[in-house]
Amino acid sequence: MPDRIAIFVDGGYLDKILQREFSRAQINYSALSNWMANGIDILRTYYYNCLPFKKDPPTPEQSKQFANAQSFFSKLNSLPKYEVREGKLEFRGVDRDTGRMIFQQKRVDIMLGVDLTILASKHMITHAAIVTGDSDFLPAIVAAKQEGIMVKLFHSIYNPTKEIDLRPHKDLWEKADERFIITQEVINKILR
Repeated sequence: MPDRIAIFVDGGYLDKILQREFSRAQINYSALSNWMANGIDILRTYYYNCLPFKKDPPTPEQSKQFANAQSFFSKLNSLPKYEVREGKLEFRGVDRDTGRMIFQQKRVDIMLGVDLTILASKHMITHAAIVTGDSDFLPAIVAAKQEGIMVKLFHSIYNPTKEIDLRPHKDLWEKADERFIITQEVINKILR
């Protein structure tokens, strides 16, 4: 089989990188996929994320954010070889110190893991490119590697001036076959 790559984008992680490291840069997602594929034929790019929380009834701001996210997901779905996989955002309480609501993504990690494992086990791909920092994907990565898949990890670099460290988990970084840092130079090439 000729080389073929599937690209897996943890949208929540990428959003944090773009927001915290690159001043909310607006990127061209097709260009991102092409950069990650580096000339390898793309089977598909899978983008995993959740729609934002909205109360019942929603505030005007929540309604606007929700509609914007739906529109963004629809635009991604209309790109060639793109598929959005929607998880669910769950309310987990209120932070006592800051008063901010706490939310947690559900289903996103397992969907990515299942997709990677199925594509690898059916030998539909030879390479997998993953944008994430989460070690929850380790079992799927190990399974894909056992099927002979070359796994490439794309991630942020540690920035000690930022309040939140977006480096990938150490075990994830070690298990990847190749690692690529998303730098300002890369962002400049894929800006919308």
